[in-house]
Amino acid sequence: MSYTVLIPARLASSRLPDKPLADIGGLPMVVRVARRAAQSQASAVVVAADAPAIVQACERHGVRAVMTRQDHATGSDRLAEACALLQLPDDTIVVNVQGDEPLIDPTLVDACARLLSDQTDCVMSTAAHPIDDVADFASPNVVKVVLDAHQRALYFSRAPIPWWRDAPAPAMPAPGAAQPLRHIGLYGYRAGFLRRFPQLSASPLEQVESLEQLRVLWHGHRIAVHITPTTPGTGVDTPADLERVRRLFNH
Repeated sequence: MSYTVLIPARLASSRLPDKPLADIGGLPMVVRVARRAAQSQASAVVVAADAPAIVQACERHGVRAVMTRQDHATGSDRLAEACALLQLPDDTIVVNVQGDEPLIDPTLVDACARLLSDQTDCVMSTAAHPIDDVADFASPNVVKVVLDAHQRALYFSRAPIPWWRDAPAPAMPAPGAAQPLRHIGLYGYRAGFLRRFPQLSASPLEQVESLEQLRVLWHGHRIAVHITPTTPGTGVDTPADLERVRRLFNH
């Protein structure tokens, strides 16, 4: 199986300015992410940047990068342009590794690519892991996913789903019931679909939940979901997240 990892990197961030260039153990975060992704079986790892400073930082450390427009509304739009710039054939499998995931598990990246390769009736793949904490289950910042019998996504939500009917308040489902799953923001696509995705009209559900993957389901496409038993490494959204990850690399 051959596939390409694309890493969208945007300089502007409301909670953490210049996030891709944040120093982690002597390297810019985007370089940390790319090096981690390169430990997978991907045939290529490319950063899709929106600023020359990101491209230059990557080049200084031997990471391939392409310059994309600054005005993309979503990361998927940025990756669609990157696919065009790289002239990837339509059947190329592309895994989107977020640029703020310096602890991403390379084997999870492989699993996402492999799942899409195997599930030819699906246009995308992603990942999830079991939730065992009621606070995470209730949190709107933790995206949940429910699956069908073939481990394809039925729905993604910020709400606690599946909801235990007899629960008086947010609570874990009764023993033996379906275990809630936390969605992991890792996506596999075929390059042809990724190029078409920006032309799909936005879904009302996507706008309510602020979850881009709901556009795919809204238009009747299928998303395969890999279930991993382990919780993924810490992502970097805030200054506190950054300090936590820095401590891990300094030990």
